[in-house]
Amino acid sequence: MPQAGSTGLRHYGASEFRISFGFSASNLFTCMLNHLSKTNFLLINKPLDWTSHDVVAYIRNRIRKSGLSATAVGRRPAQGGIIRNIKVGHAGTLDPFATGLLIVGVGREATKRLDEFKKMPKTYVATLRLGAISDTYDRTGAIHDISAPPYYEKVARNEQGRTERSNVEKIINQCKGKQPQIPPMHSAKKVGGKKLYELARKGIEVERKPSEIEIFDIKILEYSWPFLKIEVTCSAGTYIRTLAHDIGQKLGVGAYCDELARTGIGEYKLEEAIDPRNFEVSK
Repeated sequence: MPQAGSTGLRHYGASEFRISFGFSASNLFTCMLNHLSKTNFLLINKPLDWTSHDVVAYIRNRIRKSGLSATAVGRRPAQGGIIRNIKVGHAGTLDPFATGLLIVGVGREATKRLDEFKKMPKTYVATLRLGAISDTYDRTGAIHDISAPPYYEKVARNEQGRTERSNVEKIINQCKGKQPQIPPMHSAKKVGGKKLYELARKGIEVERKPSEIEIFDIKILEYSWPFLKIEVTCSAGTYIRTLAHDIGQKLGVGAYCDELARTGIGEYKLEEAIDPRNFEVSK
């Protein structure tokens, strides 16, 4: 796993810029641009309903409009020394309904190294809605309250669907460790050269091979029926939406992921990231 200081992977987030350089949010983007030649990695807090590609496109567009010199991000300058095309990428997709930490690489050398971040453990905070299921395993899909077998009898026995906290804790603890996980149909994973979500939108469901994942830690943060808030630290490739669905199945009352935030990637934390909408280029 890459470690800052041992591999040269350096980054700047909002707090580090403000503390070290005295910049406010209004001119933080200019500060980031001035230091891209040192870092080439940005910690971004992805807003709700933005795709990860939206973030990449936004940052690329802001850099192009900034007048930043090509040499500042390790490119050979075009005529006039200004950037015309710049490589920008991210180190791991977040669903549009999710928020949180997204590591963005700027420039050819940085984008080549993004896989080093992708392999790092991830930490998420997720809010599960119990007593209902979703075809996408999250709130963006078709939602169905559980009111028919095989769930109805257990829901009725549990005082209108309330499961005891002790039972919820037992199920949560069972989620720790290495385990196979089947990717959801509504995902970018490819089967037979086609993305699963493209097939799902056509009403086609195909067999998916499980991938081995590992849940390093999982704990309950809050629980008040029907909402269960958990924190999960897991291996790369883990689908938290699937984990939410599986927890609901084990409880016997159904569940889907209502809210999701990525709070950590390896040693990098959400608190160090900045909302891209705060980027203001001042000259």
